[in-house]
Amino acid sequence: MLGLLADRTRLALLHTLSGGEADVTTLTAACGAARPAVSQHLAKLRLAGLVTSRKDGRRVVYTLQDGHLARLVAEALDHADHELSGIPHHG
Repeated sequence: MLGLLADRTRLALLHTLSGGEADVTTLTAACGAARPAVSQHLAKLRLAGLVTSRKDGRRVVYTLQDGHLARLVAEALDHADHELSGIPHHG
């Protein structure tokens, strides 16, 4: 799972999904990657069991599998923010 989080696009997708469900168009806009690349990343995340998908008419809507993943993504981004900004680490 941590290997999947190491990719910038997948991390951006998971971060976006931590705010709630979204379709491919929304996710493409949020992460700035091309639509085919986003679809491939979502397929990997779905196969790993990190996201689920459902049909909503012609759209496919994606959701994080659970809250643990949302917290893990938030912690990873907080850690990166501390590293880049020089903010002291928590004890």
